[in-house]
Amino acid sequence: MSIKEKLEEIELKTLSPVAALSKNSKGRRFPDDQCNLRTVYQVDRDRVIHSKSFRRLKHKTQVFVCPRGDHYRTRLTHTLEVSQIARTLAKSLFLNEDLAEAIALSHDLGHTPFGHDGETVLNELSDCGFKHFEQSLRVVDFLEKNGKGLNLTYEVRDGILNHTRGGWPKTIEGRLVRLADRIAYVNHDIDDAIRANVMTTADLPVDVLHVLGDTKTKRINALIKSIVENSKGEEICMSNEVQKAFDILHSFMYEFVYTNMESKKESVKVPALITGLYNYFTSHPDKLPHQMKLIAEKESLNRAVCDYIAGMTDYFAINLFESIFIPKSWNI
Repeated sequence: MSIKEKLEEIELKTLSPVAALSKNSKGRRFPDDQCNLRTVYQVDRDRVIHSKSFRRLKHKTQVFVCPRGDHYRTRLTHTLEVSQIARTLAKSLFLNEDLAEAIALSHDLGHTPFGHDGETVLNELSDCGFKHFEQSLRVVDFLEKNGKGLNLTYEVRDGILNHTRGGWPKTIEGRLVRLADRIAYVNHDIDDAIRANVMTTADLPVDVLHVLGDTKTKRINALIKSIVENSKGEEICMSNEVQKAFDILHSFMYEFVYTNMESKKESVKVPALITGLYNYFTSHPDKLPHQMKLIAEKESLNRAVCDYIAGMTDYFAINLFESIFIPKSWNI
């Protein structure tokens, strides 16, 4: 038996009956060479980590635009925290940790510069709308590796597409990542908002602190523990008390942070920047990179421009905007 086959046997003997087994994967979009050392989900994880779109997440906004402080979250650190929570849940519930990790690491690859603010603008500008979860799937299917894509498994692709307001994941591991995503961003965004003096711990609802705890670590531990203790079979859930506290905390964050003018004061500049770039490249398609020109020919110019802008980091978008629209000093 190869090492891969031994790992598949371990999964069969140790994982829950509702877990997605590697050897039962529905496969990839295209035939691919098999690895004798890794399961198909481990291969997917490695392909994502080594991709260019994964590296670019380090300079994409989570909540605060282009944060200069060393300790603010970016889209990359958010992704790593989602992965850690998803892996802990999967391991504790005897689900497929490799599948959960692969989905978590790839779920936000299609996010635009400037986070959801950039996504909102592209959604308004694009002929067919723009959703980051759909773009994440497009990244792994078509845009990575110069148009070849990463050729991931069906289960990972399903988890990417359905990790948020899309549909509902077909695997229980995909549903875990969906929940881990919310747990991660609500708690680390509290941390960043306090660091940015947008709020203090004292602003948090007292009832939530009583149930979940007064620190990020306590809250995450309480949420994970509740899920592990209350989930049965294919049902992933918290206790009623913990779920209610988490819902209150989630609503609180939308009011105090995500729609707070103090935390969004730089975000009001995003529409002009994204719109300026979109209008420029739709008017000057010859300025698009070669791969984007090919997409414009095969699909549409709108599709190519959206792909190009969505793939930019915050800093790349800002510098590109300045080079196009901001006059430079004349050197004599």
